Amino acid sequence: MLSMNSTLKLLGISGTNGAGKDAVGALLERHGFWFISVTELLREECRKRGLPVEREHLRAISAEWRREHGLGVLVDKAMDAFSTLADKDRYAGVVMSSFRNPAEADRLHELDGRVLWVDADPRVRYERVQANAEHRGRVEEDTKTFEQFLAEEEAEMHAPPGADAATLDMASVKERADIFLENNGADLGELEKRVVAALSLEE
Repeated sequence: MLSMNSTLKLLGISGTNGAGKDAVGALLERHGFWFISVTELLREECRKRGLPVEREHLRAISAEWRREHGLGVLVDKAMDAFSTLADKDRYAGVVMSSFRNPAEADRLHELDGRVLWVDADPRVRYERVQANAEHRGRVEEDTKTFEQFLAEEEAEMHAPPGADAATLDMASVKERADIFLENNGADLGELEKRVVAALSLEE
């Protein structure tokens, strides 16, 4: 595990599907952060196993990893990936998305990091996801009806009765968030200004 630099800023991003979590992460790269999507780690594992990259498989693998390696495993994997960078000293911080289990927020807080919750109107988010599916290489994963989109979100927002601690529970991540950001617009420049202000970063 990475030996923490006390000046390194750590930020975890969570929020609803299509809210703009990865867009926020990419914008923060312009402010000295190294960005990693922990969901992409799960997608890579799906491909290694020869599984379709579907949200049900991502959920199953993430729960499996949490049970086998600890509930904060995705945070630790992200930080381990950062520790292997030859030029890591040039970064002011690490930003990782997308947290979907409360233990990930807890783990980041243990490392003195903060959690940002990003949200937007459901119809705005759905239209973003559909519009960007091909560009992001996620046609099979993201092409859904609005009703399917909402149902998948509900499955990730609340752990079902009797579920163990490794199950997705984004509502509990939201409860642990330190900063909240609404992202209903389409202007990335305006979004960047709001992110900078919310995180008290220097422009």
